[in-house]
Amino acid sequence: MTPHQTTTADLIAFVRQHSPFYRDLYADLPAATGDLTALPLVDHTAFWQAHGATTSSVLTGPHDDGIVFKTGGTTGAPRVSRYTREEWRAMCHRFGEGLPAAGLLPGDRVANLFYAGELYSSFVFTLNLLQEAPIPTVQLPIGGAAPLDTTIATLRDFSATVLAAPPTSLCRLARAVVAGPGTLQDVRLVLFSGEAFYGDQLALLARAFPAAEVRSIGYASVDAGVLAGPVAGESDQRIHQVFTADKVVELLDPVTGEPIEEPGRPGRVVATDLARRLMPVIRYPVGDLAEWTDFPQRRFRLLGRSEEGARVGPVTVYLEDLRGVVAAADERCRIADLQIVLRHRDELDELVLRLADTTPGEGDRQALAHDIARRLGETRPMFDDHVRRGLIHPLALEWVTAADLTVNPRTGKLVRLLDERMS
Repeated sequence: MTPHQTTTADLIAFVRQHSPFYRDLYADLPAATGDLTALPLVDHTAFWQAHGATTSSVLTGPHDDGIVFKTGGTTGAPRVSRYTREEWRAMCHRFGEGLPAAGLLPGDRVANLFYAGELYSSFVFTLNLLQEAPIPTVQLPIGGAAPLDTTIATLRDFSATVLAAPPTSLCRLARAVVAGPGTLQDVRLVLFSGEAFYGDQLALLARAFPAAEVRSIGYASVDAGVLAGPVAGESDQRIHQVFTADKVVELLDPVTGEPIEEPGRPGRVVATDLARRLMPVIRYPVGDLAEWTDFPQRRFRLLGRSEEGARVGPVTVYLEDLRGVVAAADERCRIADLQIVLRHRDELDELVLRLADTTPGEGDRQALAHDIARRLGETRPMFDDHVRRGLIHPLALEWVTAADLTVNPRTGKLVRLLDERMS
């Protein structure tokens, strides 16, 4: 089921006619261009400057039927994704088809523990994709904001067999289970999305849910849409298979931009959705790194974040926003450059700003660090909220010299984001 059975050439012609953003982006290309690889990549900054909550030159027409979700951004410039009703249902249907491979069985009682409201997509998406799934299930729409004691009581009262939630929420629940009833033996499957799972977190879940297998529910994002589903019988949770009917996933060399087909070579994940017409996604960098494990079958392994945005637990902080926060706080221009580092310790993710200080012996670093943290909380309130709730570590700062910043050994260019969680 797709809203439009279309070819790449059809989609390119359509967006050139109806979307001012894509018309300008492809202005120098021949009129009959139909080859995806001939198109430039979408630049995130330009894309989101062109597409706002009230006005957009990306959209191909009016949005008068469907749904709107927030996909991040700052308080002053929220990023929203728009879907028609037909597109949203098709997206949920496509993703629901992957649930049997994730381990879902007929009659499972599925606790939806994702967050709802405030234009968040995960709860609604999970609810809808279970409705579209090819196997019958009983849904328990608990949500992520329910008190933990209420959640545990509901899981026990209805003998929930499946949990669906982000890893940080699952770990928070697991700690409460271990401290309370000790275990929940009926849970046989844990489905997660939005973040990676790490060894210390898996060990915690094994204590709380000893009979449960932990599996990815699939690979998707609010802005890029659904991309890939889990592979049946695959022990590596990071491996997914592209939904090939109307989704195109490319892996591109981070330095040269050349397409990658050989296995084991990391590349940036770039997505094209042939089904979406209202808010087209064509050669859109998703923000992740991956490697092919089986290119003919379109199977890949996720490796961590690339340079589009930092995913800290369930919170996305975009790099341009972080640079803006630091620049606003650094009134004396003492910071020559910065690098974002993602780490994982004590079952939680940590965002680290590595700052190259040009005047290490002057001024009060503590005051500047406090100002940076305050401004981040103001521009991305979700970050501070998750720190307060114990779902991620507070912002950390590292003071270094410019020579201490990591550069690409091939090009000498600064690596803007280092994801050390996968190492």
